Amino acid sequence: MTYVSKMASQRNGFKKECFILSVDVGTTTIRCHVYDKEANVRGSCSTKVVPLYPEVGHVEMDPDAIWEGFVTVVKGAVQDAGIQMLQIDALGISTQRGTFTTWDRKTGVPFHNFISWQDRRAADLVKSWNRSFTMKTIQGTMKVLYFLTRQKRALAASLIVFSTQHVTFRLVWALTHYKQVLQAAAEGNCCFGTIDTWLLFKLTKGRVHATDYSNASSTGIFDSYQMCWSGFLSSLLSLPLSIFPKVENTDHEFGSTDPSIFGVSIPIMSVMADQQAAMFGECCFDVGDVKITMGTGTFMDINTGNKPHTSVAGLYPVVGWKIGPEVVYLAEGNAADTGTAIKWAQELELFSDVQETSDMAYSVSDSDGVCFVPSFSGLQAPHNDPKACASLMGLKPSTTKSHLVRAILESIAFRNKQLYEIMLRETCIPITKIRVDGGVSSNDFVMQLTADLFGRKVARPQHYEMSCLGAAFLAGLGMGFWRTREELKKLQSTDKTFLPQGAPKGGACCPNQEYIPILHSWERALRRSMNWYKP
Repeated sequence: MTYVSKMASQRNGFKKECFILSVDVGTTTIRCHVYDKEANVRGSCSTKVVPLYPEVGHVEMDPDAIWEGFVTVVKGAVQDAGIQMLQIDALGISTQRGTFTTWDRKTGVPFHNFISWQDRRAADLVKSWNRSFTMKTIQGTMKVLYFLTRQKRALAASLIVFSTQHVTFRLVWALTHYKQVLQAAAEGNCCFGTIDTWLLFKLTKGRVHATDYSNASSTGIFDSYQMCWSGFLSSLLSLPLSIFPKVENTDHEFGSTDPSIFGVSIPIMSVMADQQAAMFGECCFDVGDVKITMGTGTFMDINTGNKPHTSVAGLYPVVGWKIGPEVVYLAEGNAADTGTAIKWAQELELFSDVQETSDMAYSVSDSDGVCFVPSFSGLQAPHNDPKACASLMGLKPSTTKSHLVRAILESIAFRNKQLYEIMLRETCIPITKIRVDGGVSSNDFVMQLTADLFGRKVARPQHYEMSCLGAAFLAGLGMGFWRTREELKKLQSTDKTFLPQGAPKGGACCPNQEYIPILHSWERALRRSMNWYKP
């Protein structure tokens, strides 16, 4: 038993049942669950995240509102569980990635709102840098270096393309436009942090300015090969290294909450980026394990083991987690508009309840030739076209709401198919299992079509909030609440397994041939949607 778990047990008097608390700060919701030893949810509370749109293309969040929401859901979940704060052994935190703010190191007052990962204010900056002579020179030099040395790191550097989803140029923008940030950085009084870092700073009353490897590797400023903030990138873009938090192991004991916040001091035993936390919650611990999270966007991750993957088609290498000396890397592809497309259709009143959509799609034999391209935020891997538009093509007088809904749901599965194929082609890693979570995974039509297109079995867990569970698992392992990963696998529950139609009992077969012409039509529609907006 660790020192911390001994202290927790002593604090709890060895009598009352103990629990793990986990909070997930997502793009739309802050959610807290109280977990027992069997990983059952004993209490929950959630609140909405209110996005701010001060200008076209700007997406922000109020740091104080995030903090207040965090405290509210923790207290609410504990109350909902009918327990006392004293019974909480540890706290785990999972957060959306790439959303950041900066604040005064001495006062803790933010210099500006959180700038969201969805924000596009740095789009012109990103475009000009990607086209710049400097970038061409760097890419050319690294190609030569790779040819001479065959080092994967050089190949990765030769393929680097900046994106607005990464923190890099949004931070450059903030340093340029918020003079107080630049001044504080020059005085050594500026803290940079993604949501996890801000929460740690607030929970410990300013004692801790830290993040973990999973969050750091998702910023675009972190060198996943050297496992440190990129000195080269910081120098190239004039980013002061002094503002960045210390990077710790994912299961690091990050300190304890100040007793004035929850009435007791709770050990903070894990901090994770949401997609990596979902991977851990799905028990995708082995090389070749795949996790697909379908929420606001789709994130597909494959466990690549102890080496980062170098991609030529837009898969991104991130640190899954670092526990002790063990580092696990993931290769990730994403499609930005999954839940977004469904929400848009609901606002158009194509349906009133999201639960209706699967039945609506099954109520017609096909989409009547209608193709939907879900690219409100451009197209990500493998197309990587920020100028693509969302579109509906092939409309006829005979087209009904059910045809439109089916076309929208099909497009989600088609994007899954594209990400899956690029993952297979690029990583050359045999896939061992596929687990799917996130709110959209509750849609049976999308799940079945995904299984058919993959030609593989896909499993859906009983609970869709895997990010919360992953952070809880890691916090619990650190406290001795759970002992081993094998124990965690036994706690895993599956709601439903989707087999490809016509599959043998082994659960693997060729992808469904029936959909090939429909997929080809959709790909034509996708190509027509590309490069729509003027550069």
